[in-house]
Amino acid sequence: MINFDYLKLNIYQIYPKSFYDSNGDGIGDIKGIIDKLDYLKDLGINAIWICPIYKSPQDDNGYDIEDYYDIDPMYGTLDDFKSLVSELHRREMYLIMDFVGNHTSTKSKWFIESRKKEENKYSNFYYWFDSPLPINSIFGGSAFEYDTEKEKYYLHSFAITQADLNWDNEDVRSEMKKVIAYWVNLGVDGFRCDVIDLISKDLKENRIGNGPNLHKYIRELFSSFNVFTVGECGSRDIEEIKAKIAKERCELSTLFQFDHFDVTRITKFKRGNPKLYEYRNVLSKWCSTFQDNDLIYTLFTDNHDQSFMISRLGSSDYYFESATCIASMTYLLRGIPFIYQGIEYGAVNSKFNELSDFNDIESINYYNERIKKVSKEEAIEELNFGSRDNPRHPFSWDDSFNSGFSKGDPWLKISTSYKEINLKNDLSKDKSIYRFYQKILNLRRLDAFTIGEFKDLSVDDTIFIFERFYDNDKYLVICNFEDISALEINYDNYEIVLSNYNRDELPKKLSPYEVLVLKKVK
Repeated sequence: MINFDYLKLNIYQIYPKSFYDSNGDGIGDIKGIIDKLDYLKDLGINAIWICPIYKSPQDDNGYDIEDYYDIDPMYGTLDDFKSLVSELHRREMYLIMDFVGNHTSTKSKWFIESRKKEENKYSNFYYWFDSPLPINSIFGGSAFEYDTEKEKYYLHSFAITQADLNWDNEDVRSEMKKVIAYWVNLGVDGFRCDVIDLISKDLKENRIGNGPNLHKYIRELFSSFNVFTVGECGSRDIEEIKAKIAKERCELSTLFQFDHFDVTRITKFKRGNPKLYEYRNVLSKWCSTFQDNDLIYTLFTDNHDQSFMISRLGSSDYYFESATCIASMTYLLRGIPFIYQGIEYGAVNSKFNELSDFNDIESINYYNERIKKVSKEEAIEELNFGSRDNPRHPFSWDDSFNSGFSKGDPWLKISTSYKEINLKNDLSKDKSIYRFYQKILNLRRLDAFTIGEFKDLSVDDTIFIFERFYDNDKYLVICNFEDISALEINYDNYEIVLSNYNRDELPKKLSPYEVLVLKKVK
């Protein structure tokens, strides 16, 4: 059965390097997060997920961990972390940490010991081969790198400096349980599990993920802990999803489903011609599927790996309206909202002209391959669309120096749109995206929008209409798409509780990207 408390979470994802810099060194930090907790509480957030803050060489911006038991000095100290936990819990907010278990940095003590020729405890902590297998890295090129000290090849599903751990080794699994226990004892309430479906492999079939022991390893990892877990899995098969997040099997609480990103692009770096009804269809399908199977759905438009959804599906002519429409048709569904930093003021993709403007290793690798086939201008345009740097640019708090993020030189260039699109500017407007998000999250305090049922009433490709209801409370959510539409639905005995056109009366026709949330009057 569903843990209904989880459905009452409103989670805010923080990319700590880019959120808020408290000491002027150009890098966001833990104290910066603490400084902004009241801001998040006012937004309607009751839990935060922080991307990795462990000690790391930062080759992949923290997803290459050197030491699982230490905070990277760029973010602060362990005492700072303890203060963060205390301040969150004092505000009745929860902390979700990123757990990166598939790989470590090649600068990890484990890997340094593993690459030695002399047999030791860590010799089999990683995958070592006499010759490479025909498997490509997710970041491009071979997934195998030759190590001159061990005189063998090691597996890296991502960057060369991210060596895959061998979870078939019981000692690796034991160490990972110790890592989880360590942070739980410090007060962590949950974990977002990075590429968790890669921890079991089937290398006989040249598969780096979804191996035969995946469920066993997940159960071993979390069965002893009463924590919230969300997996980055990429599963598209409902039976596989049910197995991974079935409560009685002590696996994951929920997982991320990424189909809605696929309808917005041809490839990660190539823009498609997406339509809002295609986005709606994916959301409706999975929301219904999860509900019918008594599972928890995850609701998110953006994260640290995806360019901003407003830059994919939104309209420059109806910027506020399209941003709030996308938010409403996503975050008023049944599931757990994950709000990525910046989308609450309408952050968009940046537009840079040089490769030197980019930091992301995946983007740089892509460019270096792509430039062999297309012009520099075309390759840069593709990066501006799909680069992971887009959501990682520093948060634009205002239009002052360095967008109010830092008094020092930011680690990554600030957004090219920060003068116009920033939190302070948004809050100064009658049409404030932030305040609309507040209203959405306020609605999500009601049972109808948390544990209540979902029913899709859409009849064509011009609109998304759905019901949310619980006991005697019923709400109708109407999200119109690009064109003016006649509203051919009987909404007698309904009253407006939310409108992005500031309606006082029910209209006969809906304007572009119009949102209406109606409550059934008893």
